[in-house]
Amino acid sequence: MSKARILVVDDEEDLCEILQFNLESEGYEVETANSAEEALKKDLASFHLLMLDVMMGEISGFKMAGMIRKNEKLANLPIIFITAKDTENDMLTGFNIGADDYISKPFSIREVTVRVKAILRRTMVVEPSDKESILQFENLKIDTIRKQVFLSERPVDLTKKELEMLLLLVSHPGRVYSREDILSAVWSDDVYVLDRTIDVNITRLRKKLGDFGQHIVTRLGYGYCFDYK
Repeated sequence: MSKARILVVDDEEDLCEILQFNLESEGYEVETANSAEEALKKDLASFHLLMLDVMMGEISGFKMAGMIRKNEKLANLPIIFITAKDTENDMLTGFNIGADDYISKPFSIREVTVRVKAILRRTMVVEPSDKESILQFENLKIDTIRKQVFLSERPVDLTKKELEMLLLLVSHPGRVYSREDILSAVWSDDVYVLDRTIDVNITRLRKKLGDFGQHIVTRLGYGYCFDYK
């Protein structure tokens, strides 16, 4: 696998340099930008992760993230907010925009590298061939590269979290995942997400999958699994 490419966007040049040095020491390829305007001139689709400050110039980090999420080609680009805005409302705003993680300043470099590694492990995959990118079970087809799901050749509109949950379960048929396992794999460790959130998302996912949803089975007292025989 090629090196993961990370873009750090922060108006504090010293902080950019510190993050660049330490992340490159971990083996990543890192570029920096000191404003959203500068970052938006880059080929954002070439990066595997965006680390974005919130409080910047005319285009804030939140605004830039919103712009990115509206771009179909960048909709799945992982974003980590790094910011001094650490109130619960700020964090919720960040996650509602579509952030994958939220790190409050001041922070330790070790904390940053651990979180970066966790997100890249979850989102980076070796590009398979077109044939290998398709998972199919009966009338359900999942294109893992294009992030699309089809039932009887008709597209199914899943949210990013619903798709990630589905991929987690179908990739390991029969394996039971606890709510904690799903939270760890699909949501960041420090996100304020209740166990009930998993149940609600599973219910929505089953409904969207119609009759096929019966293959997502509840194991009482343990969690959920994909039961396909």
